Amino acid sequence: MTLTPLLPASIAPPFGNYSHGIGTETLVVTSGQLALAADGSVPAGIEAQAELCFTNIAAILAEAGLDFSHVLRFSTYVTRREDMAPYMAVRDRVLAGLPVKPASTLLIVSGFTRPEFLIEIEALASR
Repeated sequence: MTLTPLLPASIAPPFGNYSHGIGTETLVVTSGQLALAADGSVPAGIEAQAELCFTNIAAILAEAGLDFSHVLRFSTYVTRREDMAPYMAVRDRVLAGLPVKPASTLLIVSGFTRPEFLIEIEALASR
């Protein structure tokens, strides 16, 4: 199996010694994407953060020649129960044109590495 690191230049670099995504001959796995813009800023609010997470995931998938139609599962983590519905509305908009929607897991967690992060999303996609 060949492992290909996926590190799009259009998004902020990883926080540590890891890849934003890994591609194989059959799968692409993304690291959890926080709402960190390429310039280091973090947008306010769950909807803006969810949009940016999906934008970052789209860039990682594109690096592998894929798009959201290839996603098998999204795993999402939010820090506040009241953010579940706004997140799901963003997810539904992003995936609106897909005839088959990916599987999805949504968990409520106590927090992330920085308090301004409200959401983290990771994806598993198939070639």
